[in-house]
Amino acid sequence: MTKSPVSYELLHVDKHSGARRGIIHTPHGDWQTPMFMPVGTQATVKSMQPRELKEVGSQIILANTYHLWIRPGDELIKKAGGLHKFMDWDQAILTDSGGFQVFSLADTRSITEKGVTFKNNVDGSTMFLSPEVAMKIQNNLGPDIMMQLDEAVPYFETYDYIKESTERSARWALRALKAHKRPDEQALFGIVQGAGFKELRQNSAKDLASLDLPGYAIGGLSVGESKKEMNRVLDFTTPWLPEDKPRYLMGVAAPDSLFDSVARGIDMFDCVLPTRIARKGSLMTRFGRIVITNHKYKDDFSQLDPDLDDYASTHFTKAYLHHLFNTNELLGYNLASMHNLRYLLKLMADMRTAIENDQFLDFRAQVLEEYGYNKPNARLF
Repeated sequence: MTKSPVSYELLHVDKHSGARRGIIHTPHGDWQTPMFMPVGTQATVKSMQPRELKEVGSQIILANTYHLWIRPGDELIKKAGGLHKFMDWDQAILTDSGGFQVFSLADTRSITEKGVTFKNNVDGSTMFLSPEVAMKIQNNLGPDIMMQLDEAVPYFETYDYIKESTERSARWALRALKAHKRPDEQALFGIVQGAGFKELRQNSAKDLASLDLPGYAIGGLSVGESKKEMNRVLDFTTPWLPEDKPRYLMGVAAPDSLFDSVARGIDMFDCVLPTRIARKGSLMTRFGRIVITNHKYKDDFSQLDPDLDDYASTHFTKAYLHHLFNTNELLGYNLASMHNLRYLLKLMADMRTAIENDQFLDFRAQVLEEYGYNKPNARLF
């Protein structure tokens, strides 16, 4: 068997929780975990330059297979030398399979064992995505880590539907592995499904672990279920995943959920939340969320967050960002996005230090208290 180009090294487990401190080795560098991955849907993290992403501490970024397949096309990106050259990013890249977008954005779709036929959301043309097609696209895009095609099944579907879908996704993982054409350069991760059903989650994890993939994601969470329910699912799913492989929870960025998930042994996260709320004027700070468009910031000349060291936080005041958003200046999007990403990336770095010192739970309590999770009627997101 070809040695995987991506591997995980476990360095330490916090003595008082399941929080893990590790390193993910990739063809484009060794990256520290637990980590947060900014989302670059269209081969760009919205309003951010690659050099700015490095400055705020990004290690791996995520790109979107579905959108890049439609525009500009995976063959064009392959011709350009792959995503790394196309977007001038020399660190690691992870691409999703496109499945989530097919099931959430496509206007019309039908799913069979072969794959899913749908009309895309850009021009309405009919397209077909299968495990093999998803692998071909991602092989062309050239990321370090690729995701298998699975069905992004609604969380609150019936047991019978979830069972059928989860078992099909496991078969699709095997087909994806067989269709993988660049195993010496790119790693394929599987995705555990099963909604809130313990038996189905554990069966899915066991089926995927039997394939000995380089890493495993937990999908189908953060899609409308309560945080208590998400934690319940993580409690009975994570123990079935190999300890020597990275564990990736898809679509999570809220500080309390990051802490809850890291405590349960998760290593990797991604979400559009920090840049999406930034474009609406919401800033994540040590003492909670602030909405910079509020009139009270018009003459507030304090820093965005004195604890942060990014360019936006050290050079500009709340009053200036208020002005930028009030006048619809694009620089506001850039500075707010830079600030929010730095907040989350520094939070993950501080988590890593706390884990090393077996102080993760104490650090969690301090951060969430300061952020305002214990305050009544707090505006968190």
